[in-house]
Parts: sequence; C-alpha cells; structure tokens
Amino acid sequence: MTATNTMTYSRTDEEGKTVLRIAGNLDAMTAPELMPAIDKIVSDGCENVVVDLSELELIDSSGVAAIVALYKRTHALGGRMKVSGARDQPLSIFRLLRMDRVFSL
Repeated sequence: MTATNTMTYSRTDEEGKTVLRIAGNLDAMTAPELMPAIDKIVSDGCENVVVDLSELELIDSSGVAAIVALYKRTHALGGRMKVSGARDQPLSIFRLLRMDRVFSL
C-alpha cells in the first residue's frame, strides 16, 4: 500500500487582504513546499493575512510549525494573521495544542 501525501495551496490578494488557501495534507512531507509561499507573503509585506484551511484534511506538527512561522513573521512586521475554516482533524490538533486561542478558531 502506498501512502499519498498531497497538498495544494493558492494565494489571492483581494480587498486589502492576502488569502492563503491550503488543501489536502500539510505534514512533514509537504510543509517544505509551502515555505516559498510563506516567504513571498512576508517579503511582499502583506499585513492582513487569512489562512483558509477549509479544504485541509490532515495536519501534523510540521504543518502547524509552518503556519506558526507565518503568524510570527507577519506579526513581527506589524501585520496580523488569522486562520479560518479549520475542521475535523486539523481543528482537533489546533485545540489540542491550544492554538485555537492564538488563531481565534
């Protein structure tokens, strides 16, 4: 049996905010693929970032670390970031880690 770890993401800039949509599995295998997008959001100076996880099926500690990195880097530049749409396993992980309080889930 072969495990498939797939993750897709897209970025849109709309009405003064940047939306980063992440779908699939965000884990140790796929989180590194997200880092260039995070770097670009930070280097572009985006101050109002929304991470949409409504299509995310699975997240592990590496995925959480990627989202926390975006959160910290955005705040260091005086911006703000929020997470929306987390459900099922990703929401359970954020609650377990008490990140639901940080991201106002």
